[in-house]
Amino acid sequence: MRVLVAEDEEILAELVATGLRRAGFAVDTVYSGDAALAYLGLHDYDVVVLDRDLPRVHGDDVARGLVASGSRTRILMLTAAGSMEDRVAGLDLGADDYLGKPFEFPELVSRVRALRRRSARPVPPQLERHGIRLDTVRRTASRDGRELDLSPKEFSVLQLLLEADGGTVSAEELLERAWDANADPSPSSQLRSSWGRPHPGAVRVCMSKLRGKLGEPALIRTVQGVGYAL
Repeated sequence: MRVLVAEDEEILAELVATGLRRAGFAVDTVYSGDAALAYLGLHDYDVVVLDRDLPRVHGDDVARGLVASGSRTRILMLTAAGSMEDRVAGLDLGADDYLGKPFEFPELVSRVRALRRRSARPVPPQLERHGIRLDTVRRTASRDGRELDLSPKEFSVLQLLLEADGGTVSAEELLERAWDANADPSPSSQLRSSWGRPHPGAVRVCMSKLRGKLGEPALIRTVQGVGYAL
């Protein structure tokens, strides 16, 4: 699940992003409305956490543009104004949900998850294939009853492979949906692109670790020139 946090208070934006990453989401952050529109045009986000009072391009205009484009990205609007009129105005703009500041972080995570369930790519609470069981709510995984100690990134990659239901998932799609712009910084420059984004080599490293944790017999196969399949 990929989330964009658009919030001009940079400290708050990074705190929200850090918490969402710990909850298992891939998160990008921007601090202005024009940057939000640029990112939303580049990436297929499941949810945007959108501050209403963004500089340069107002959050209302970001919401209008997103709705007008027919995007499936769900909008959770944030604002310091908590009156009923403000909530109604935000929802009338096309926001899917509304949260006033200050807010409790567990509520934010719960609302983001709820919006994800309403997106165009619904995820069942449990995924099973070849003895692997993933609980997407509790974020637990097992193989043939053996608990798997997966990192958040490994869990996300395995979830994408299970969702494909035997189909092939490309390295590009894995990078798009499981990594964010600042995820997993590597000390090796060979695993980072010139733009700071993870290199496809980061997928190979993650896949190698995931295969090791899944154990034998091997379940993930490489489809040369195409991607990976379970």
